[in-house]
Amino acid sequence: MTIKVIVHGAMGKMGKEVVNAVCRDPEIKLVGAVDLNLTQDFLTLPNGTDKVPLSSNLEAIISNQKPDVMIDFTLPAGSLPAIRLAARKKVHVVTGTTGFSPADFVEIEKLAETNHIGIIWTSNYALGAVLMIHLAKMTAPFFDYAEITELHHHLKADAPSGTALITAREMAKKRGKPFNIPSDKDVTMKSRGEQVEGVAIHSVRLPGLNAHQEVIFGTAGQTLKIRHDAINRECYMPGILLAVKAVMQRPGFTSGLAPILGLKD
Repeated sequence: MTIKVIVHGAMGKMGKEVVNAVCRDPEIKLVGAVDLNLTQDFLTLPNGTDKVPLSSNLEAIISNQKPDVMIDFTLPAGSLPAIRLAARKKVHVVTGTTGFSPADFVEIEKLAETNHIGIIWTSNYALGAVLMIHLAKMTAPFFDYAEITELHHHLKADAPSGTALITAREMAKKRGKPFNIPSDKDVTMKSRGEQVEGVAIHSVRLPGLNAHQEVIFGTAGQTLKIRHDAINRECYMPGILLAVKAVMQRPGFTSGLAPILGLKD
């Protein structure tokens, strides 16, 4: 069975990379693309000969192309209405949009359940990043102190990154309590980073970087470091394609790729 896919946000940097990846996979077929920034009514595929409809009207693309899955990499203001529409049309969703509020996630989960579709969301589709979070969780019960440094390109809108926040929260959850904060440090000092469950998160934003994160655990006489480096956007594509192939068999809302990879606490 070939999975029919549309890409919402197809003209963005991530969207273009997703289009290229989808078109290289023999099990997936791109049937349409959606974006607000349009100069034409079709999208030429990487092979240079085939074309698919391109529109700012998501409802028209869904109605005409009848996709199985919508891949979404946009912003919350555009992503949430798109997910609502896709859910009503019984289209499964794979999204990597970050910045959703807790209330947004409650709504997204309800949309999946009410409309009997699958929705997969994660802040990071790099398989190495998924494993980094998993390893950090497994390490967390054995150390009382931990900090995170995350480094991204200067155009990234949010800080700390969604991946760093999830890492800190998952570590504390696995540990069963917040990490210790060094007693001789004033946690209100800006140089100490944002405190999340006792973990200080330090954000670096510079040109020349892509996406990098290092988790440092410390105890008497030793440290342990877990680091992941995303060199370019290509690193996210295997995880996205994996999610596209899994979402139709996973009704309801799935947060993260760990369940799909079979990673267990």
